[in-house]
Amino acid sequence: MKAVVYTQHGLPISDPQSLKDMELPMPLAGPHDLLVEVRAVSVNPVDTKIRRGVAVTEPRVLGWDASGIVRGVGAEVTLFKEGDEVFYAGSLLRPGSNSQFQTVDERIVGRKPATLDFAQSAALPLTAITAWELLFDRLKVLEGGGAGKSLLIIGAAGGVGSILVQLARQLTALTVIGTASRDETRNWVRELGAHHVIDHGQPLRAQLEALGIPAADIVISLTHTDQHYDAIVDVLAPQGQFALIDDPAQLDAVPLKRKSISLHWELMFTRSMFETPDMIKQHELLSRVADMVDAGSLRTTLGQHFGVINAENLRRAHTLIESGRAVGKIVLEHF
Repeated sequence: MKAVVYTQHGLPISDPQSLKDMELPMPLAGPHDLLVEVRAVSVNPVDTKIRRGVAVTEPRVLGWDASGIVRGVGAEVTLFKEGDEVFYAGSLLRPGSNSQFQTVDERIVGRKPATLDFAQSAALPLTAITAWELLFDRLKVLEGGGAGKSLLIIGAAGGVGSILVQLARQLTALTVIGTASRDETRNWVRELGAHHVIDHGQPLRAQLEALGIPAADIVISLTHTDQHYDAIVDVLAPQGQFALIDDPAQLDAVPLKRKSISLHWELMFTRSMFETPDMIKQHELLSRVADMVDAGSLRTTLGQHFGVINAENLRRAHTLIESGRAVGKIVLEHF
């Protein structure tokens, strides 16, 4: 089967050897696995981080977002059948989605939204799982809850932010404030439903106070946490909550003590890596996301379509991700 791999970590994405087209054997489905014919994929920061930083001894397939068609099922599969259209984000411990066929545990797979095509659907899984788990599993926000409280999202125009804004606005009573630094990204965040948009390149406190918000009850930082950390601690309300998903070189939790701020870290791969007893929750939340999409209350966050799935186009996608200027998700389709 066709696949895109990396064989040496740390190469700049401008190097043609950083990602390569390759023929690989067909994967074999385990007992709980689906064999999926991949129709579309999207690209996430995790793809670029692993390509740069994780050494390999054999070709590794990247990609943690896909939509496709089930072409085979393992002996213990109960949730899907051959021919079903699905979407999912996969596991860090298994080969990725940048290949014609992929095996994935059914417990982390959802039905593809019926109202979206494969490219639109592929933009959603990783960011939807991350955003959902942040709000409802890590921060314990209740659906319909949060009235009178504020949520500040640092980096709201990116992939996770684009879903998080929508989920918070649709499913909670929180006042949603997103940050974005360019006209294009500010407009995008407003379109997605944020009550307010401020600039993370400017002092946060003054901008919040200008909105009549003296402090943020919850802050979720999605990018460059180390750059914004002091300002985040400053604007958080006493007994507030702070959550993040990125990887600052260091994070000193001591400044949080004075305000009794709780710290939450989200990694959507935790359930699949450890095969936790509640692993099936990712199937359930993806199914809920599909229902919301089909009901018109959640929109795809596809930003740009980069063409067919090959090494050249994936290098272009990694380049844009690494620039920090992507709006929404970058999607590729077909081999």
